[in-house]
Amino acid sequence: MSQAVSPIHLASPAGAPTAFAVTIEAGPSRVFQIAAAGAPVRRYVLARAEQPDYLDLFEQLARDVGTRLPHARQPPPAEGTAPALTPLLTAPVSPRILYGYGDPCVVQVGEGDWRLLVTSNDAPDAFPILASRDLRTWSLTGFVFPEGRTPAWTLTGPNRADFWAPELHRVGSEWWVCFTARSHDRSLAVGLARASSPDGPFTPDDAPLVTGDVIDSHILVDEAGAPWLVWKKDDNGVWPRALADLLARRPEWTAALFTEPQDLRTASLALTLWPWTAHREPMEQFFLLQPLIEAATADFQGFEARLEQLQARATGAEAMDLSVILRALKTRIYAQALSPDGRRLLGEPVVILQNDQPWEAHLIEGVWITRQNGRYHLLYAGNDFSTSHYGIGTAVADRPTGPYRKASEVFLSSTQAWWGPGHPSVAMGPDGRHHIFLHAFRPGEAGYKAFRALLAAPLSFEAGVVRLDPAMAVLSAT
Repeated sequence: MSQAVSPIHLASPAGAPTAFAVTIEAGPSRVFQIAAAGAPVRRYVLARAEQPDYLDLFEQLARDVGTRLPHARQPPPAEGTAPALTPLLTAPVSPRILYGYGDPCVVQVGEGDWRLLVTSNDAPDAFPILASRDLRTWSLTGFVFPEGRTPAWTLTGPNRADFWAPELHRVGSEWWVCFTARSHDRSLAVGLARASSPDGPFTPDDAPLVTGDVIDSHILVDEAGAPWLVWKKDDNGVWPRALADLLARRPEWTAALFTEPQDLRTASLALTLWPWTAHREPMEQFFLLQPLIEAATADFQGFEARLEQLQARATGAEAMDLSVILRALKTRIYAQALSPDGRRLLGEPVVILQNDQPWEAHLIEGVWITRQNGRYHLLYAGNDFSTSHYGIGTAVADRPTGPYRKASEVFLSSTQAWWGPGHPSVAMGPDGRHHIFLHAFRPGEAGYKAFRALLAAPLSFEAGVVRLDPAMAVLSAT
């Protein structure tokens, strides 16, 4: 017989702008009893510990106690730019594909022959491989790592595993798949697997290529035929935890960092919950900290400036803590040369891109680089993937390592039809034109593990600029 678990009682430390008292009951459901200063105790029941459940909680708390309303429960900030996007896959082609077509890699593997690889999160079968002869009709040919055949270094199991963003590339005589997975220590790492066929079977390397909370790997083969590995340092997952921990120890600093009443209350609740949040699995931590992230990024430049002012006055370990947070506010994309066999990195990594545009807010990710007309065109995603603020940007350089010059405006953003367009790949279509392939959510359904559709649009590359082809798209929905 299992023993009953005692409820957890939390209270805001002295100095928090809003005093909260929270009781958390463990069991088949998450049960929160939350009281804000001057307000009655309210009870909230979460059927699961998934993102939609936490969004329900924070949406209700916004109404009850005046915390920030989640972005995912608001419409897009404005009508975005997405002309001629064609839906290609809007429903699962197999019950073994649990979450749709997030982070899509579309690659041409032969004459009139394409493959699609997508994120699988914690599904038993990792990284679906789909085949098409026309980009209209797709069939499941297998998985990079079928159940029971995941790399030994990866964490598996529901709500523990995270198999993200696979990419398939022909390098020499082999087909390589680079991918993100969670290691046994819960950190994210980039691995590589290889096969003689684009349909596998794939044999993973014994250890990851890059470790230390890195994601969204991309393989670029340069004009000399040399492979490069590109990846993102996932520091946007670092600073929210560090901020919540710091504010739990120095709650009086909350008022120095946040100016709006809703954000002061949001931060006060986050620091109150932190002693419990700190022990959740990484993705549940993100769900719990997302309101704090959105409070900080609502005025991202102002928040960063206030952090700098606070850091200038702080001393000792707390000054170091603030320096860590400030550095992590910048998401860096790295490139590094690979050995010809792809088994080791050469030289030193080079930062080729980081977030510095208002629409990107606190992060960029999901890079794809294509060489066109002698120049390297880089497409990437920015902002929070689980909201309608996510979008796609472009940049161009003369060398794989840059410097890259970004376009001044977002390339694709949310519309009334599709939310959160992101994580692009580029391939030649059957019409002889290049196409961008990307994922997007149905309106109001953005979030981790929510279904993502596969969309496409024709592209042109002219004078160092990426444009959506104004001609009518020829690809049609399945």
